[in-house]
Amino acid sequence: MVACCAMADTELFPRPLPDLAEDDRPDVSLVVPVYNEERTIEQVVRQAVEVLETDTRTFEVIVVDDGSKDGTWGVVERLHAGDARVKAVRFKRNFGQHPAMHAGLVRARGEIVVTMDGDLQNQPSDLPRLIEAVAGGADVASGRRLGREDSWGRTLPSKLINGMLRRFTRADISDFGCAFNAYSRDALTPVLGVIGKQKFTKALVLAAGAEVVEVDLDHRAREDSSRYSPLRLTRLALHVLAGFWPQPIQWAGILLGVLCGTFAAVVGIWATVVWILNGDFPGQLYLAGLVLGVLAVQGFILALVGEYLGRIQRDVEGRPLYTIDKELV
Repeated sequence: MVACCAMADTELFPRPLPDLAEDDRPDVSLVVPVYNEERTIEQVVRQAVEVLETDTRTFEVIVVDDGSKDGTWGVVERLHAGDARVKAVRFKRNFGQHPAMHAGLVRARGEIVVTMDGDLQNQPSDLPRLIEAVAGGADVASGRRLGREDSWGRTLPSKLINGMLRRFTRADISDFGCAFNAYSRDALTPVLGVIGKQKFTKALVLAAGAEVVEVDLDHRAREDSSRYSPLRLTRLALHVLAGFWPQPIQWAGILLGVLCGTFAAVVGIWATVVWILNGDFPGQLYLAGLVLGVLAVQGFILALVGEYLGRIQRDVEGRPLYTIDKELV
């Protein structure tokens, strides 16, 4: 067992999944992003290892510490010291769940890659069901949380976001927010360049045309409070609009331009009729029509600006996803 410490390693561009000889490649890679999960991560990893050992498939576990401020990394180091199949990466600071997911996925060597949280909301005992679904031919085994015990403040926004993602990705699944999923290696490779920059890894894979089956999973409530506040969920919904709805600013601009242009025409005709019938110039009506006309022009300009912003966003999102403090391999 060797602990390799890569100080201040910056991952600017996503690297491809490792290309290994068949003898070196495990069958299954389990990726577990964690943040301040000192109380649960050891139980999660040990239960997962026990479950995976009941199968004939070889495996590895990759824990990504997203800059935890508690003793999570110490627990992970101890797990690695006791089992060489447990790998780990530690970020220099907190970068977020999705960059952490990317760091694990690009290091995963298995033909089947499973992702799960480290908070015990999902049960490691469900791992074989997800793995078998992908081994049976599916590109993605999508976890569907049964008996979800979260509060309405979490479930209601989740239903809204799920509906948006179903509409934009055209993938007819019920639970985009479940992080407990399994992927074939071939399904992940085309979208590695976007994972981490965009949220919802599963939605990105499905939007690329992957075949999916849903797998029912047990689910329990968090022991501590959820990190997704109403404000954060609102920002997440806006991220879905920006990331999965093609050209949202253009649509808003076109809608504004068409509506205001239509109203401007109606008000202008109305003002002209009033002027003819009454013989009195309706200055206020013409002024209202002029204002609406200006708003219509602004709407179409906004649509044009949105097109430029969309092209710029696609070309210049080259910021580092994360910086690595230590890596245990």
